[in-house]
Parts: sequence; structure tokens; C-alpha cells
Amino acid sequence: MGHKPDKFGIKFWIAADTESKYLLNAFPYLGKDELRPANQPLSTHVVRRLMEPFTGKGRNVITDNFFTLLQLAEHLKAKNTSIVGTMNKARREIPFQMKSWKGQLYDTLLLKNKDTTLAINQSKKNKTVFILSSLHRTVSIGDGQKKKPETVVYYNATKFGVDVLDQMAQNHSKRCPSRRWPIHVFYNILDLAIINAWILYSEVTGEKLSRHDFNL
Repeated sequence: MGHKPDKFGIKFWIAADTESKYLLNAFPYLGKDELRPANQPLSTHVVRRLMEPFTGKGRNVITDNFFTLLQLAEHLKAKNTSIVGTMNKARREIPFQMKSWKGQLYDTLLLKNKDTTLAINQSKKNKTVFILSSLHRTVSIGDGQKKKPETVVYYNATKFGVDVLDQMAQNHSKRCPSRRWPIHVFYNILDLAIINAWILYSEVTGEKLSRHDFNL
């Protein structure tokens, strides 16, 4: 992807804690996966695999529009796990009339299906945001000028877990130049392990030690 800092690489699917940025689960994308059922979308398979150790415990997962599906939300809800995420308006489960909906600036349209809510927010003049949530049974609208729905505020506050973790790994990396991809994978795993160790050290000791000093 041309706009990304790294133009080439091996993709890892990652689940990270939104507060501490602790790496919870991860696995590499290796192309065709024989473990994935033929009728199951890749996005659903990835989230279900990443969240498998954490279902049934009342957790919540934040996803972007590549992963968010109503079918996935219903599957996770059955396992006492909720989801909040942006949704691609091209998804089949979104009513056709809603895909082309355009309200006044900062208007919000709310839809509800059983325990799942869909907030369609006109956040900018030419930008409509779809937020699916099985965490919020009802969605309140903010009193500010932009009148943001509760789910949009929640998503904006919790969506940076994986991105921040990736940025942290880039800023203080132990990797060395190499043309061998297994070496790059090894150093990426090492960088993520060091971040987890630093987070655990900070939580247990309460000491505010910078990552640079911890790496030394």
C-alpha cells in the first residue's frame, strides 16, 4: 500500500489491548488457510481466531470496516462478546435505502436489529460513517455542535490499539538489514515481545521507565 510507511512486508493479524497496547494474540497471513471454512469470509475467520481465547468473558472487540459484519457480531454475542466497529456501506446486510442516505451535516440515523445497533452519521459534508455495535443496546446523541452518536465517540476513543502498537515497534526496533524474510519476521516478533515485557514491567512495578531505557 503506497501510503503506508512500509511498502513491502509480511502481514500479521493482531489483537491488542486498547489501553495498554499489550499484544494479546497474533498470527501471520499466509495466503490460503485450510482451516478456514469455504463459506466463511476471511475477515470473520481472522476475528474469530484472534478472539478465541477471550470469548465467554464479557470482552469487547474494536474492528475497522474490513472486519465488521452483522454475522460476526451475532456469533460473538452468542459467546458473551460484543463488537464495535466501522462498517463498509457495501455490506449486504445494510438496507439499500440506507446506503445512499444523506442527511444534513451532523445528522444521525439509527437502526436496531435485536441486540445490535447501527448508527449512520453524516460526519462531514461528503462523508457518511457507519458504526455497528452489539455493546450499545441504545445509542444516545451528544449535545455538542457535531452531535456525535455515543458509538462514534466510543469507537474514536478505542480504535488505535493495533496502530499504536505497530508504531511503537517501528520507533524502537531491534531489526537489522537483511534480505531474508524469516529474519524480518523474527525481529518483528522480538520487537513485539519487548513491548509486552515493558508494559508488564510498568504495570507490576509502577515505575515510569521509558521504552528507550528499558531496551537498554
